[in-house]
Amino acid sequence: MQHQIIGDDIQAVVLNLSPGEVVRAEAGAMLYMSDSIEMSTSVGTGKEDGVMGALMTGLKRAVSGDSFFITSFTAQHQAGQVAFAGAYPGKILPVKLAETGTLLCQRDSYLCSDTQVDISIAFTKKLGAGFFGGEGFILQKLSGAGTVFIHSGGGLLPFDLAAGQSLRVDTGCLVAFSESVTYDIQMAKGIKNMLFSGEGLFYAHLKGPGRVWLQILPFSRMANRIIAASSLGGGRSGEESKGIAGIGGDLLGNLISGG
Repeated sequence: MQHQIIGDDIQAVVLNLSPGEVVRAEAGAMLYMSDSIEMSTSVGTGKEDGVMGALMTGLKRAVSGDSFFITSFTAQHQAGQVAFAGAYPGKILPVKLAETGTLLCQRDSYLCSDTQVDISIAFTKKLGAGFFGGEGFILQKLSGAGTVFIHSGGGLLPFDLAAGQSLRVDTGCLVAFSESVTYDIQMAKGIKNMLFSGEGLFYAHLKGPGRVWLQILPFSRMANRIIAASSLGGGRSGEESKGIAGIGGDLLGNLISGG
């Protein structure tokens, strides 16, 4: 399966399929397809044992934040082309799982993949990560030997963590990481940092070995800015607020204005 990524800040991936080749995609991600491509929707991937197995596969995807149904695109009697794009501006990362191994990723980062990629769910191992992480208890687990395309908000920033090396990350900026990376949530230190830094109460703590991909502009951060600048946000266009930091900012603003 040959592919080409087009665009700069807003990207799409164009896949050239040989006769008989199949690609699976997130619901609603298709940009265009040629006449020789046939689209079909199903609950399972076709590898499950019976109807109940297919239903369980669909339920796992739904629990992880993906669609209950999966859409497949097949080149019929001749080669064809199909393209996919994310729902918001950002970069597309092709990953060969045969080289990287199993990945864990946030719920909306999966875009499309070939049939050699298995999509399932993974529960975070730490209770704190489950309660306070941006992804909750459940992450998407991508395994197999195929190629998967991951979508991020804004640009992508990769890190290769050595054994024992750690990184602290805003929870919303985490896109994907190797299964070998330890993932936990830690609380910010200092009452002033928690109240007034605007960085939230918690951050993700990642410990190597393994590779980590961060997104520079999470969709949630962009959405918060839009809401803050709109009538829904009171017409305020200042910095986004997170958690108690937002409450602290509002209190200071009211005191200064005499409200």
